[in-house]
Amino acid sequence: MRTSGQGRIVLVAGEAGIGKTALVHEFTASADGVRVLAGACEALNTPRPLGPLHDIAANIGGPLADALKDDAGGALAPLLDELRAPTVLVLEDLHWADEATLDMLRLLGRRVSAVPALVLGTHRDVGAADPLRVALGELPATAVRRLQLRSLSPEAVASLARPHGADPHELFERTGGNPFYVTEALAAGGALPDSVRDAVLARAARLGGPARRLLDAVAVAPPRAELWLLEAIAADELGALERCIATGMLRAEGDAIAFRHEIARTAIEEAMTPDRRLALNRQALPVLAARTYDLARLAHHAEAAGDAAAVVRYAPAAGERAAALGAHREAAAQFARALRAGDRLPSEQRAALLERRSYECYLTDRLDAAIAARRQALAIHRARFDRVREGDAHRWLSRLGWFAGDSATATADGERAVAVLEPLPPGPELAMAYSNMAQLRMLAGDLAGARHWGEQAIALAERLLQTETLVHALNNVGTAELTAGIPEGAEKLERSLELALKGGYEEHVARAYTNLATTRIPHREYATADPFLEAGLAYVRERDIDAWVLYLSGWLARSRFEQGRWDEAEQLARFVSEHPGVSATSKITALAVLGRLRARRGDPGVWEPLDEARALARVTMEPQRVLPVAAARAEARLLAGQPELVREEIGDAMALTPHHGEGWAAGELCVLARRAGFELTSPMEPAEPFRLELAGEFEAAAAAWRALGCPYEEEQCRKRT
Repeated sequence: MRTSGQGRIVLVAGEAGIGKTALVHEFTASADGVRVLAGACEALNTPRPLGPLHDIAANIGGPLADALKDDAGGALAPLLDELRAPTVLVLEDLHWADEATLDMLRLLGRRVSAVPALVLGTHRDVGAADPLRVALGELPATAVRRLQLRSLSPEAVASLARPHGADPHELFERTGGNPFYVTEALAAGGALPDSVRDAVLARAARLGGPARRLLDAVAVAPPRAELWLLEAIAADELGALERCIATGMLRAEGDAIAFRHEIARTAIEEAMTPDRRLALNRQALPVLAARTYDLARLAHHAEAAGDAAAVVRYAPAAGERAAALGAHREAAAQFARALRAGDRLPSEQRAALLERRSYECYLTDRLDAAIAARRQALAIHRARFDRVREGDAHRWLSRLGWFAGDSATATADGERAVAVLEPLPPGPELAMAYSNMAQLRMLAGDLAGARHWGEQAIALAERLLQTETLVHALNNVGTAELTAGIPEGAEKLERSLELALKGGYEEHVARAYTNLATTRIPHREYATADPFLEAGLAYVRERDIDAWVLYLSGWLARSRFEQGRWDEAEQLARFVSEHPGVSATSKITALAVLGRLRARRGDPGVWEPLDEARALARVTMEPQRVLPVAAARAEARLLAGQPELVREEIGDAMALTPHHGEGWAAGELCVLARRAGFELTSPMEPAEPFRLELAGEFEAAAAAWRALGCPYEEEQCRKRT
């Protein structure tokens, strides 16, 4: 640390937990050759005069300690004597300073330029009338520098959240980017940490009386309480509002009042006794019902007030409203709220709520909850002998089973749906059951099966004027055809996308964008595939459809990886694979990319993702999952100098290649086998770059890879020339 003869005061300001103390400690730890004297003001109702100087004197003794014992007013001269050698003087928590300490700060401000000292003072933001604010305003401007610390940005919070698998958006919303709250929340695994709760409640307790009770009233009205609401439920406490704002617990937002941090609001709300919380919500509910049409807010207060009838009135409507706006997580939560209060609902209405919750959970990639809700609905339909709804529930369980990576269950439920519905008069449910079977056969690489079921679905959907089912079936048949190299499949997929966009069928739009891309990536048609991936991601992100965000991101990771954009690929693959609750089908692609990328870079941790990918892919037994994982593992063995293990990694994968990639997957496996020292017989002609390498035409193979935009493969071929 460089010193000069002229001292200065630096004031480090910011809210509690922003990192003032951490910053000062980091700075003083690097102050080599400079003495550090530190003291802190105390959070006491009657603080000790000159508390920071007492802390310092306890460590250094001498004239300063003697002056404090004899006469507090004579402590400035010995303090200045201590500062005549290069020194950093730290005064922590000046917002709690007593009058004598503030007077000492004023005197230091006038004399600090005469000594080689840096005075570091930390304080929270305080109101204009606070004694500290007055004292700071009297310091000489030439001797003072101010450093205002800000909260972490959403990007910084996301970076901290990523290794913990936490939702960065939710974490930022709860903590406001406050570093203390962020790190403590992550350490607590998402629950409200005791350390945060204790810190918040300690600050609240110091307010006491009406101010403390006002915090309760604001806490029960998230995210903010209008003044008219507080006048109705906390009229006697409103006089303490200025004090609550001045201490930083609350802040004004127009004509409403809110906690500075959601996590602090939660701590206050949870600390309330049940009867206090219940009473405040019961007061708030009729006031809000008379003044607002915010269904979600009314449902919240209805539940908190224990008013089951009001919950059933408001929560389903709030769920439908949220779903219509694309807020699918909120929609799922509202349907769950209605179900908690609706034990006495008619069974048919309860089943409908369960189905709505299941669908919203499915869209947000909460498959366990989606399956559980759908199975409960199925049980109700069986008990009511409602065969149509029973068959449709099986069709949905088939879809959910596939998304969970359980192909056997998906097939069994799909076949059961058809068996239940076919004896009944043909309806929309049967058309969708046919289309579901077409989708399962398409995913298994069975072109004939996909066409058989898909054509039945298309015919029935057109007869019944069921556009949504038509969209679904066109997608399935088109994908199966395009995967098999039949160009007409693209027309069906593009028609499916057009109808889905026109009809507002969000999930079907996502499927169309996905399949228009993922049928091209195995053929290395990135220029065609990437725009569909990017457009699809923009669409599903805007609509909060998490399941498809993850699925599309995994395929975009693969595309970026194969094009040599490895940093982007790694970021995307980690985002998907580390996301809490990610479905198996989304995770497999990301894991294969991550393991293969680490193998190529020579990074550690190659086999953890590849082992998990293989375990998940084997359950699905779908070519588009199994083949990329087998190729990734075979290449990793070669790069690790273990060619003798490549045959084992490829295993029976070649038998799946006729159903996937039109010679691309087969060619890749043949090349990997050749590099390992053995030959594989391909059931089809390998795609051109692989065929050229197998023929020993390495220069031509490298040129082919260059034309496709695959730099790694190009380099590998050039090494063999």
